Amino acid sequence: MIKTMSTISQVKEIIGKMNSKEVEVTVNLGRNKYAKFTGVLSGVYPALFTVKPFDKDYRGKTSYSYSEYLCGKVRLKETALPN
Repeated sequence: MIKTMSTISQVKEIIGKMNSKEVEVTVNLGRNKYAKFTGVLSGVYPALFTVKPFDKDYRGKTSYSYSEYLCGKVRLKETALPN
């Protein structure tokens, strides 16, 4: 496990700034498998955050805990909204 210099409260602050913005989500599924999709960070809650995918047929998990982001299992990258 990689040691990070962040804490959960710092992660909540970073993700809170991305609320209601378009993000690109990359999820590590294990065994060199990744799921990647874009959507809007739709909710920031005390224990987790949710992403609403643009693809209506996406059947993956769309709510993640802050610890998943901190450990690197979930990565978020803010993108520009389409015009």
